[in-house]
Amino acid sequence: MRGVSMLRKYEAMFILKPDLDEQKVNSLSKQITETIVKAEGKVGASEVWSGKRKFCFPIKKFSEGMYYRVDFVIESSRIDSLKQGYKLNEDILRLMINSLEK
Repeated sequence: MRGVSMLRKYEAMFILKPDLDEQKVNSLSKQITETIVKAEGKVGASEVWSGKRKFCFPIKKFSEGMYYRVDFVIESSRIDSLKQGYKLNEDILRLMINSLEK
């Protein structure tokens, strides 16, 4: 099955800048989910998860951030390009994408 990419379930956790207002957070969350859809993925649940939280150590000179979580299904071959696109956004301090399948 070399060269064939399978659909997999993923969970992504984004840490957003803490100084974003509600309108900017809504706009950014919409942008995050639209990027997944444009990459031919399907978005499931998404939410601002636990609001602002303090970090154990600074991330890009911030001591706290806002957590945003999204579940989605996409071909595994598209994950790297998604990550690269998200890393270009200055409002996203950090991101982690985990496969929900073993």
